[in-house]
Amino acid sequence: MEKLINQFEFGLFFWQILIFVGLILLLKKFAWKPILDAVNEREQGIKNALESAENARKEMQDLQADNQRILNEARAERDAMLKEAREMKEKIVADAKTEAQVQGSKMIEQAKAAIESEKNSAMAELKLQVSTLSLSIAEKLLKDELSNTEAQTKLVEKMLGDVKLN
Repeated sequence: MEKLINQFEFGLFFWQILIFVGLILLLKKFAWKPILDAVNEREQGIKNALESAENARKEMQDLQADNQRILNEARAERDAMLKEAREMKEKIVADAKTEAQVQGSKMIEQAKAAIESEKNSAMAELKLQVSTLSLSIAEKLLKDELSNTEAQTKLVEKMLGDVKLN
């Protein structure tokens, strides 16, 4: 090893430096540019992929938020429809009860009117029968009393006396 360290030759050193510089120039011209372009392309591709992944993640979050919002709106709409249906049912039931009460009241009033009419009719018929019967009895009594002339004369005098007094 000492032998190598002790034997320094300037010419060999010069040629090695020249070859090294030439190699670097060749590598720079033909290898470094394509390698750096490939590395830069790869880096840009990775950046684009990361940005796409980030955008996709944001879109997924937005979609999830939209889905949640739509789901909440659908639930609210369903609840509103159920509430409206319950209110309509209660209104219909209340209207039906009211209508039934009104119809029942009308029927009761009509029945009362019919009963009153029948009662008045029966009373009128009863009065007619009583008056007919009374007249019939009075006629028979008067025929019996007025069958003789002496009774007729007494009755006429009595009636004349009542008329004068009144």
